Amino acid sequence: MASPVPSAARIALITAPDAATARVLARAMVERSLAACVNIVPGVASIYRWQGALEEANEVLMLVKTVAGRVAELEALLVELHPYDVPECIVLEPAHVEAKYLRWLQTETGAKSADA
Repeated sequence: MASPVPSAARIALITAPDAATARVLARAMVERSLAACVNIVPGVASIYRWQGALEEANEVLMLVKTVAGRVAELEALLVELHPYDVPECIVLEPAHVEAKYLRWLQTETGAKSADA
């Protein structure tokens, strides 16, 4: 399997227990150039199994716009700052990203364009 292009866009789905935590995480991501933008979506109801028990929680969903080359650093930030024992971090590869937005995303995350 080929390695991903480091400058290729990615969207990480990350949950947080509340808006305040999501803001702290989002600011750290953008300040460290690990993400160009983070959307914080409140009011997510999560139903999941944790340590053998069925759980239900209100959470905040973070849509993190980044590049493939920053994913490992993003995960390291979650280990450092996220309050959960097992933070959710699901990274998706978009089928298409508008060219001007992709250039902005690459600039903000310090990625070099795949065309460069």
